[in-house]
Amino acid sequence: MIVVAGEALIDLVPAAGPGDAELPALLPRRGGGPYNTAVALGRLGSPVAFCSRVSTDAFGEALLRGLRADGVDTSLVQRGPEPTTLALAAIGADGSAGYGFYVEGTADRLFELPQRLPDSARAVSLGTCSLVLEPGASAYEQLLRREAGRGLFTALDPNVRAALIPDADAYRARFRSWLPHTALLKLSEEDADWLGGTPREWLAAGPAAVVLTHGADGVRVLTRDGGEFAVPGEKVDVVDTIGAGDTVNAALLHRLAAHDALSPGAVAGLGADEWRDILGFAARAAAITCSRAGAEPPYAAELAD
Repeated sequence: MIVVAGEALIDLVPAAGPGDAELPALLPRRGGGPYNTAVALGRLGSPVAFCSRVSTDAFGEALLRGLRADGVDTSLVQRGPEPTTLALAAIGADGSAGYGFYVEGTADRLFELPQRLPDSARAVSLGTCSLVLEPGASAYEQLLRREAGRGLFTALDPNVRAALIPDADAYRARFRSWLPHTALLKLSEEDADWLGGTPREWLAAGPAAVVLTHGADGVRVLTRDGGEFAVPGEKVDVVDTIGAGDTVNAALLHRLAAHDALSPGAVAGLGADEWRDILGFAARAAAITCSRAGAEPPYAAELAD
């Protein structure tokens, strides 16, 4: 089982149509980087559990229904009466998404460290807002360090939301402190530029591999032993990019599991053919997500060879 830990929230996405220029219509969509990753893993057929704190309000109930509908185990989900986090999405002409957040006093940031993960857990994936907003951020960080110490495969996607980070230098230092406990680091090129440093520097600090996404230009991996492999992006008519990076996270973990490579040692042993298969699968999955509105990752049947 792959455990995905982090926030679940509601994206408020502009509705299609003319609307009111001053007050555009907004549609609620289930979201949050970790939430989208868990849903994508479920749709691909991976055993997956979601670990978070979710509101008991109507949005929280909808988030849980979405997880269960796609086969995600929700036994690690904590509940609370606080409201659900909201993310106001703005879609650019190229389909890229920017966000404003409503996070004060919301349920997911009050996450507490669970006593233990299921014995069936093989990997844990973390990232995005959950590693920024306290006090939950410290609990998620403890989870990363504890499970890495227990030998679980750990995956990290910072998915930087700069508007939520009050002290950029402090966050960058904290990011570097996570690297010794991270087996797989995945970042967009925008995240990499914002964080500073280089993939080789990050690899020297701990990860077995660093995956960089380059939008339409594809996906690249650098490995600790000096390897570097890349695949081009899949051509698609982009509706928006919401959830594309989260789909990459899920596809990487799903395909690594298919190669029996959910361990740092196994990742280090992957060669060019294996990496191109893994990256190509991730690129195809992300392209499908980009071809439809909102975070709607593909099902396994849509990626069948």
